[in-house]
Order: sequence, then structure tokens, then C-alpha cells
Amino acid sequence: MTQFRKLANPGPLGLSSFALTTFVLSLHNGAIGQPFGTPTSIVLGLAFFYGGLCQLLAGMWEFAQNNTFGATAFSSYGGFWMSYAVIITPGFEVLPTLTEAGGTAKAHGLGIFLLGWVIMTFIFFLATLRSNLGLCLLFAFLDITFILLCAGDWTGTPKVTKAGGYMGMLTAFIAWYIAASDLITTDN
Repeated sequence: MTQFRKLANPGPLGLSSFALTTFVLSLHNGAIGQPFGTPTSIVLGLAFFYGGLCQLLAGMWEFAQNNTFGATAFSSYGGFWMSYAVIITPGFEVLPTLTEAGGTAKAHGLGIFLLGWVIMTFIFFLATLRSNLGLCLLFAFLDITFILLCAGDWTGTPKVTKAGGYMGMLTAFIAWYIAASDLITTDN
């Protein structure tokens, strides 16, 4: 008989890594703590490692738990954070290349990137309708955040991007709440 090791619940790790990385970037997008338009370098370490790698790992562990939704969501957003980190890392030359292209290439490029995440997040939201209220709210707020950030980048309207930052902060708090509810149990 084959025995399998029982894994701990990877959900709190995935939710916490998502929440903290989202919170820091949302403070930046909301122009809280630093002026609007300053470089997003402060989020790079989080985006590559905590929001990116840790969330990807949580997704892989969700596969081992036979949780397809958790695996797909955590792995996807881990990939989001790593790809966003590549976009804003100077050495990868993504933003400078888009800027050199001139016109609206940078704004539309970021808008298209975020539009893809609006669609993906909406699909996840639909999947949460059979779940609990916390997850429904998380994905609803996250989708609104992506819509505002997409519109802000696409149109070059800082006020819309700032609104996306504020909505992202609310999204982060919802994720932290769900993480805490999974982490602070009698089993731990």
C-alpha cells in the first residue's frame, strides 16, 4: 500500500503573498507614500519572490491537494507577478522599448497586458460563485482593480490609476482576511 504525506494547507501562503505584494503595489498606484509616477522598483523583490515564486509554489501544492481552482488561481497570479516584475525591471528593457516605440505603445501595451488579467480574473470570479462570500468578494474587487488599472494605463488618466490603487488596497485586505481565517484555526 502506498502512503502519501499529507501536506499543509497552502492557501494562507498563496493568499498572504498575493495580499502583501498587491498592497505594496497598490500603495504605489494610489500615490500613497510617494508621488504618482515614481518608479515601481520597490515592488520588484516582492513581485519576483513573494507574490511570484511563493504564490506559484502555493499553486503547485494546491495541485497536490487536488484543488484545481486553488492551483490554477495561485499559479496564474504567481505568473502574473513574475511577468509584471519582468515588465518593470530595467534590465529586461520592456518599458524602455515600449517608450521608444512612441505614441501610445507603452500605455496600450500595459493596457492590453492588464485587459488579459481582467478577463482571466472574471473567469475566476465566475468559478467562485459556487464557493464562499470571501472568495467571491476577493475576485470581484480584484477584477474591478484590474479594470481601473487597465483603463488608467490605456487612457493615461492618473486619477483612474489611483482609484485602481485604492481598490487594490481593499482587495489586499480581503485576501489577508481570508488567509487569516484559514491560518488561525484550532488545527494550527
